Parts: sequence; C-alpha cells; structure tokens
Amino acid sequence: MDNILVKPKALTRGAFAAFGDVIEVNSDSNNFSINDGHTQRYHDLADVDVTENNGRTLLNIFRSTPLAQPIAIKMMERHPLSSQAFIPMGAAPYLVVVAPKGELDTDKIEVFLARADQGVNYHKGTWHHYCLALNQVSDFLVVDRGGEGHNCDVVSLDGSIVIEPW
Repeated sequence: MDNILVKPKALTRGAFAAFGDVIEVNSDSNNFSINDGHTQRYHDLADVDVTENNGRTLLNIFRSTPLAQPIAIKMMERHPLSSQAFIPMGAAPYLVVVAPKGELDTDKIEVFLARADQGVNYHKGTWHHYCLALNQVSDFLVVDRGGEGHNCDVVSLDGSIVIEPW
C-alpha cells in the first residue's frame, strides 16, 4: 500500500470557509468596547448550530495527547445534527483534518496547521478527525450538542493518508 502524503497548510478563514469558521481575533473581527472600556468584546465569531431535535449547547474540555509523527489518518467523523467548536486553552499549535459534507471522499481531505490562538467551528455534517495536539498534551474547550438523536458518524480508514511531519 502506497502512502499519500498530505502537507498541512495555514489555517485561514478563506481556506477553511467550506468546512466551518475560524475562531480568532484579528482586524476583521466584529469588536467593540464593553465594561466601562476595560474589555474589548470580539463578537459572534462562529455559527454555533445545536438546536436540531431539541438539542442543547454543551461546554466540554477535551484533553488530547499528541500522536507520533508522521500521523496516519485512520478515522474521520461528522456530526449530522450540529456544529462542533474546538478552542485551544494552551500555547501549542494543533492539526485540523477535514473533508467536505456529504459522502466521505478521502481525495478531498485537507489538513490545516492551527496556531494556539485559533479555534475552529466545524459546520454541521463536515467530516473531521479528532483533535490532533502537537508537541504536548493540550486542552480544548469544546462547544457541541447534547440531546436526542444520533449525532456522530465515524468512518474507519486504512491509514494510507499520512500527514507530512511539520
């Protein structure tokens, strides 16, 4: 079996738009002053979508352990009823692996290198790998859905798609 090497690219709003939202503070962010001018609010940074089938918002912390590099992609998952957001709580970069909505097409898998000051919000139905911490065990604040209905489809892969070490 020949491996297919995938090179991570920089996580930007434009490059990631088909898969979800990049959660970050930059000059394009809607922001304004609050709390008597002592706080700058960066407002409405992601389209959190959890209400299908009487869903409710869950706040979780996921603690991710780095995998040995090079990383073989052995699974992808999607959430058909909701978005799912990951916001790093530390100072380490991490990898984001995604594929478009619909039937999983492994030829369309993309890999992004996210900075520690960038979160992601996967749109409903977007295929993604679980959090891929780099360098150290990393915590992520995760916003997703609780409630009725099956909300996680998982597909096992053969590991022939490999992320180039960064």
